[in-house]
Amino acid sequence: MAILKSNATRASLLKQLSDNFPNFLKKDLDLIVFLFFNEIKNALRRGDACELRGFCRFSTNTQKESIRRNPRTGEKVHIKKKQTIKFKMSKELFKKINNE
Repeated sequence: MAILKSNATRASLLKQLSDNFPNFLKKDLDLIVFLFFNEIKNALRRGDACELRGFCRFSTNTQKESIRRNPRTGEKVHIKKKQTIKFKMSKELFKKINNE
């Protein structure tokens, strides 16, 4: 199975899946990819972590509200409380990327 290019899009992922699994219909592969990413989004929206063993872990982090400074104007800007997504790669992926 080929590795995705760095500028991988959903369309390129679907093309690669259809090339590697010609017995599946493209609409079925599209549904699988949609459900896969949709489940990750739903888990993060609920505040749950999502772990893909051997690849990565997605989780949410609450960023407190704060007052920051606009570096261009020096003006103080109020930032509201918000959720951010944390990505942590697995040790296996780290080793593979670093040829260990």
